[in-house]
Amino acid sequence: MNNTALRWMQPDWPAPAHVHALTTERSASRPDDPYDGFNFADYVKDAPAKVATHRETLHTTFGFLDSPTWLSQQHGNTVLGLDHRCETRVADGSFTNRDRTVCAVLSADCAPVFLCDRAGTFVALLHVGWRGLAVGVLEAGIAAVSSSAQEMVCWVGPAISQKYFEVGDDVRCQLIENNPADESHIAPSGERYFADLPGLILARLRRIGVAYVGASTECTYAKADRWFSYRRQGVCGRMASLIWIDR
Repeated sequence: MNNTALRWMQPDWPAPAHVHALTTERSASRPDDPYDGFNFADYVKDAPAKVATHRETLHTTFGFLDSPTWLSQQHGNTVLGLDHRCETRVADGSFTNRDRTVCAVLSADCAPVFLCDRAGTFVALLHVGWRGLAVGVLEAGIAAVSSSAQEMVCWVGPAISQKYFEVGDDVRCQLIENNPADESHIAPSGERYFADLPGLILARLRRIGVAYVGASTECTYAKADRWFSYRRQGVCGRMASLIWIDR
């Protein structure tokens, strides 16, 4: 059982004060243990009781009235509106304009992408890996909130860095299929490539016209005690990212 206090990182972005956002840290004392630290995923082979305790810690730490809306993430482009009854939780993003309704995604190398407008009338959170990027989850998320991109601010949370994100030519081709200029974010190395996932996300957001975009410099692969990383360990837990309005 983890005995370390819950820690988290907040976006460094110009969101209104009533918009709250964070990514939890792993806080591991035994990084070689794939589930040591604060794992929030109930679909991995961690002890269910421990995951439930971690989720309850999150709930009580921030005083949520209701639990965050946990999604069944598929690396797709479905984004759910939480302001009406959802028939499914299968999605890679969610949005809301209701106070204290908490959007959540889980990640361990993929990027949590936080969105809101300058007035803080809505918030959204997307789970973006290379597959989601290739099938347009960013575009789907921005379209779903029905707000002008020019009024939005966005933050890309901790993710795997280019130094460690090795991909094959098949992935490279999918990433640049509709945006050849994105090849500048993919470095060749022999017959393989190293992709800059945060850089690709930022480039896409800028093309869409988002008013402000920023990104964390934290690499999930590089710091085993602080972050879970699927690429580093294969079997591992997941960090939670959350965003909500509290006016």
